Amino acid sequence: MRVVFLGTGGYHPNERRHTLSILLPEVGVVFDAGTSLFRIADCLESRDLQIFLSHSHLDHVVGLTYLLVPMANGLLERVRVIADQKTLSAVQQHLFSTGLFPVVPDYEFESITSETNVSQNGILTHIDLNHPGGSRGFRVDWPDRSMAYITDTIADGTYASFVAGVDLLIHECNFPDRMAEWSETTGHSHTTPVVELARDAEVGRLILVHIDPEDASDDPIGLEHARSIFPNTDVAEDLLEIDF
Repeated sequence: MRVVFLGTGGYHPNERRHTLSILLPEVGVVFDAGTSLFRIADCLESRDLQIFLSHSHLDHVVGLTYLLVPMANGLLERVRVIADQKTLSAVQQHLFSTGLFPVVPDYEFESITSETNVSQNGILTHIDLNHPGGSRGFRVDWPDRSMAYITDTIADGTYASFVAGVDLLIHECNFPDRMAEWSETTGHSHTTPVVELARDAEVGRLILVHIDPEDASDDPIGLEHARSIFPNTDVAEDLLEIDF
Protein backbone atom coordinates (compact mmCIF):
# COMPACT_ATOMS: atom_id res chain seq x y z
CA MET A 1 0.00 0.00 0.00
CA ARG A 2 1.46 3.34 -1.06
CA VAL A 3 1.20 6.58 0.93
CA VAL A 4 1.90 10.00 -0.59
CA PHE A 5 2.52 12.83 1.84
CA LEU A 6 1.15 15.73 -0.19
CA GLY A 7 1.83 18.14 2.67
CA THR A 8 3.39 17.70 6.10
CA GLY A 9 3.20 21.03 7.91
CA GLY A 10 0.80 22.63 10.34
CA TYR A 11 -0.94 25.98 10.75
CA HIS A 12 0.35 27.69 7.60
CA PRO A 13 2.56 26.73 4.67
CA ASN A 14 6.20 27.73 4.46
CA GLU A 15 8.80 27.35 1.73
CA ARG A 16 9.46 23.74 2.80
CA ARG A 17 6.06 22.36 3.77
CA HIS A 18 2.42 22.83 2.84
CA THR A 19 -0.24 21.96 5.39
CA LEU A 20 -1.43 18.41 5.86
CA SER A 21 -2.91 16.10 3.26
CA ILE A 22 -2.14 12.41 3.12
CA LEU A 23 -3.13 10.38 0.05
CA LEU A 24 -3.45 6.62 -0.35
CA PRO A 25 -3.72 6.61 -4.15
CA GLU A 26 -4.42 2.89 -4.61
CA VAL A 27 -7.59 3.05 -2.53
CA GLY A 28 -8.67 6.64 -3.20
CA VAL A 29 -8.44 7.75 0.43
CA VAL A 30 -7.30 11.19 1.62
CA PHE A 31 -6.76 12.29 5.20
CA ASP A 32 -7.30 16.03 5.62
CA ALA A 33 -7.36 18.72 2.96
CA GLY A 34 -4.62 21.21 3.67
CA THR A 35 -2.96 23.66 1.31
CA SER A 36 -1.05 20.75 -0.24
CA LEU A 37 -4.18 19.30 -1.86
CA PHE A 38 -3.44 21.24 -5.03
CA ARG A 39 -0.81 18.55 -5.73
CA ILE A 40 -3.28 15.68 -5.88
CA ALA A 41 -3.97 15.75 -9.63
CA ASP A 42 -0.51 14.37 -10.42
CA CYS A 43 -0.92 11.48 -7.97
CA LEU A 44 -4.42 10.18 -8.65
CA GLU A 45 -5.04 6.52 -9.45
CA SER A 46 -8.79 6.69 -8.92
CA ARG A 47 -11.59 9.02 -10.00
CA ASP A 48 -13.40 8.34 -6.73
CA LEU A 49 -12.06 9.92 -3.53
CA GLN A 50 -13.02 9.58 0.11
CA ILE A 51 -11.68 12.58 2.04
CA PHE A 52 -11.70 12.09 5.81
CA LEU A 53 -11.39 15.30 7.82
CA SER A 54 -9.93 15.23 11.31
CA HIS A 55 -11.54 18.59 12.17
CA SER A 56 -12.49 21.91 10.60
CA HIS A 57 -9.49 24.13 11.37
CA LEU A 58 -8.54 26.02 8.24
CA ASP A 59 -5.14 24.41 7.70
CA HIS A 60 -6.94 21.04 7.38
CA VAL A 61 -9.85 22.00 5.12
CA VAL A 62 -8.89 24.91 2.86
CA GLY A 63 -7.69 22.51 0.14
CA LEU A 64 -11.26 21.38 -0.44
CA THR A 65 -11.60 24.52 -2.54
CA TYR A 66 -8.80 23.34 -4.85
CA LEU A 67 -10.58 20.34 -6.42
CA LEU A 68 -12.97 22.32 -8.57
CA VAL A 69 -10.74 22.06 -11.66
CA PRO A 70 -9.87 18.31 -11.33
CA MET A 71 -13.60 17.64 -11.10
CA ALA A 72 -14.41 19.91 -14.02
CA ASN A 73 -11.83 18.30 -16.32
CA GLY A 74 -12.82 14.73 -15.46
CA LEU A 75 -9.83 13.68 -13.38
CA LEU A 76 -12.27 13.24 -10.51
CA GLU A 77 -15.83 11.99 -10.92
CA ARG A 78 -16.90 11.52 -7.31
CA VAL A 79 -15.63 13.12 -4.10
CA ARG A 80 -17.06 12.19 -0.72
CA VAL A 81 -16.13 14.44 2.21
CA ILE A 82 -16.55 12.44 5.41
CA ALA A 83 -16.39 13.87 8.93
CA ASP A 84 -18.44 14.44 12.05
CA GLN A 85 -21.45 16.68 11.65
CA LYS A 86 -19.82 19.62 13.44
CA THR A 87 -16.95 19.62 10.95
CA LEU A 88 -19.21 19.20 7.93
CA SER A 89 -21.39 22.08 9.06
CA ALA A 90 -18.39 24.38 9.48
CA VAL A 91 -17.11 23.51 6.01
CA GLN A 92 -20.47 23.88 4.28
CA GLN A 93 -21.61 27.02 6.07
CA HIS A 94 -18.33 28.91 6.25
CA LEU A 95 -15.67 27.64 3.84
CA PHE A 96 -18.27 27.31 1.08
CA SER A 97 -20.28 30.38 1.95
CA THR A 98 -21.07 32.39 -1.17
CA GLY A 99 -19.02 35.31 0.12
CA LEU A 100 -15.87 33.19 0.34
CA PHE A 101 -16.24 30.58 -2.41
CA PRO A 102 -19.31 31.05 -4.62
CA VAL A 103 -18.99 27.87 -6.73
CA VAL A 104 -19.34 24.78 -4.55
CA PRO A 105 -17.80 21.63 -6.08
CA ASP A 106 -20.19 18.73 -6.54
CA TYR A 107 -19.15 16.98 -3.35
CA GLU A 108 -21.09 14.44 -1.34
CA PHE A 109 -20.93 15.38 2.35
CA GLU A 110 -21.29 12.34 4.60
CA SER A 111 -21.51 12.18 8.37
CA ILE A 112 -19.04 9.61 9.63
CA THR A 113 -20.35 6.36 11.07
CA SER A 114 -18.72 3.98 13.53
CA GLU A 115 -17.17 2.02 10.66
CA THR A 116 -16.63 3.00 7.03
CA ASN A 117 -15.69 0.70 4.19
CA VAL A 118 -12.72 1.67 2.03
CA SER A 119 -11.34 0.03 -1.08
CA GLN A 120 -9.60 -3.37 -0.96
CA ASN A 121 -11.72 -4.61 1.93
CA GLY A 122 -10.54 -2.00 4.39
CA ILE A 123 -12.48 -0.94 7.48
CA LEU A 124 -11.98 2.60 8.83
CA THR A 125 -12.69 3.40 12.46
CA HIS A 126 -12.15 6.63 14.38
CA ILE A 127 -11.68 8.13 17.83
CA ASP A 128 -12.14 11.53 19.50
CA LEU A 129 -8.91 13.35 20.34
CA ASN A 130 -7.96 16.10 22.78
CA HIS A 131 -7.64 19.37 20.85
CA PRO A 132 -9.25 22.83 21.16
CA GLY A 133 -12.53 22.55 19.26
CA GLY A 134 -12.08 18.80 18.89
CA SER A 135 -10.24 16.51 16.50
CA ARG A 136 -10.58 12.96 15.29
CA GLY A 137 -8.06 10.16 14.71
CA PHE A 138 -8.47 7.42 12.11
CA ARG A 139 -7.43 3.81 11.77
CA VAL A 140 -7.78 1.58 8.71
CA ASP A 141 -7.50 -2.20 8.87
CA TRP A 142 -7.14 -4.25 5.70
CA PRO A 143 -6.83 -8.05 5.73
CA ASP A 144 -3.04 -7.86 5.45
CA ARG A 145 -2.00 -4.46 6.89
CA SER A 146 -3.12 -1.52 9.02
CA MET A 147 -2.41 2.14 9.58
CA ALA A 148 -3.49 5.02 11.83
CA TYR A 149 -3.52 8.78 11.30
CA ILE A 150 -3.43 10.95 14.42
CA THR A 151 -3.12 14.71 14.25
CA ASP A 152 -3.91 17.85 16.24
CA THR A 153 -3.82 16.35 19.69
CA ILE A 154 -1.69 16.03 22.80
CA ALA A 155 0.09 12.68 22.87
CA ASP A 156 -1.31 11.71 26.26
CA GLY A 157 -1.58 7.96 25.71
CA THR A 158 -5.37 7.87 26.00
CA TYR A 159 -5.70 6.45 22.47
CA ALA A 160 -2.80 3.96 22.68
CA SER A 161 -5.10 0.97 22.41
CA PHE A 162 -6.71 2.48 19.31
CA VAL A 163 -3.42 2.56 17.39
CA ALA A 164 -1.92 -0.57 18.97
CA GLY A 165 -0.09 -2.85 16.58
CA VAL A 166 -0.63 -0.89 13.36
CA ASP A 167 1.98 -1.36 10.67
CA LEU A 168 2.16 2.41 10.11
CA LEU A 169 1.40 5.25 12.51
CA ILE A 170 1.28 8.75 11.01
CA HIS A 171 1.30 11.11 13.99
CA GLU A 172 1.64 14.84 14.44
CA CYS A 173 4.72 16.26 16.16
CA ASN A 174 4.33 20.00 16.02
CA PHE A 175 7.00 20.80 18.63
CA PRO A 176 10.39 19.56 19.77
CA ASP A 177 10.79 18.80 23.46
CA ARG A 178 12.35 22.19 24.18
CA MET A 179 8.95 23.72 23.35
CA ALA A 180 6.93 21.19 25.36
CA GLU A 181 5.07 23.88 27.27
CA TRP A 182 3.37 24.94 24.03
CA SER A 183 1.81 21.50 23.61
CA GLU A 184 -0.64 21.96 26.45
CA THR A 185 -1.42 25.52 25.35
CA THR A 186 -2.15 24.68 21.72
CA GLY A 187 -3.36 21.08 21.92
CA HIS A 188 -0.44 19.67 19.94
CA SER A 189 2.29 17.10 20.54
CA HIS A 190 6.02 17.21 21.20
CA THR A 191 8.63 14.61 20.46
CA THR A 192 9.14 12.35 23.47
CA PRO A 193 5.48 11.50 24.26
CA VAL A 194 4.84 10.66 20.59
CA VAL A 195 7.72 8.24 20.21
CA GLU A 196 6.99 6.69 23.61
CA LEU A 197 3.42 6.13 22.47
CA ALA A 198 4.64 4.43 19.29
CA ARG A 199 6.99 2.21 21.32
CA ASP A 200 4.38 1.27 23.92
CA ALA A 201 1.69 0.64 21.28
CA GLU A 202 4.11 -1.63 19.39
CA VAL A 203 3.50 -0.05 16.00
CA GLY A 204 5.63 -1.06 13.05
CA ARG A 205 6.74 2.35 11.81
CA LEU A 206 6.24 5.97 12.91
CA ILE A 207 6.11 8.89 10.48
CA LEU A 208 5.90 12.37 12.00
CA VAL A 209 3.89 15.18 10.37
CA HIS A 210 2.24 18.53 11.22
CA ILE A 211 5.65 20.12 11.73
CA ASP A 212 5.84 23.63 13.16
CA PRO A 213 6.01 26.01 10.16
CA GLU A 214 8.24 28.36 12.16
CA ASP A 215 11.01 25.75 11.92
CA ALA A 216 12.08 24.88 8.37
CA SER A 217 15.34 23.26 9.49
CA ASP A 218 16.51 19.76 8.59
CA ASP A 219 15.79 18.48 12.12
CA PRO A 220 12.75 20.21 13.59
CA ILE A 221 11.89 17.58 16.23
CA GLY A 222 15.17 16.08 17.46
CA LEU A 223 15.28 12.92 15.35
CA GLU A 224 18.33 11.33 17.02
CA HIS A 225 16.61 11.49 20.40
CA ALA A 226 13.35 10.21 18.91
CA ARG A 227 15.11 7.19 17.40
CA SER A 228 16.81 6.41 20.70
CA ILE A 229 13.30 5.70 22.05
CA PHE A 230 11.65 4.27 18.94
CA PRO A 231 14.22 3.50 16.22
CA ASN A 232 11.79 3.16 13.31
CA THR A 233 10.91 6.87 13.33
CA ASP A 234 11.07 9.30 10.40
CA VAL A 235 10.00 12.87 9.75
CA ALA A 236 7.95 13.24 6.57
CA GLU A 237 8.81 15.75 3.88
CA ASP A 238 6.35 17.02 1.30
CA LEU A 239 5.86 14.53 -1.57
CA LEU A 240 7.51 11.70 0.33
CA GLU A 241 6.17 8.35 -0.88
CA ILE A 242 6.38 5.16 1.15
CA ASP A 243 4.99 1.63 1.04
CA PHE A 244 3.74 -0.26 4.06
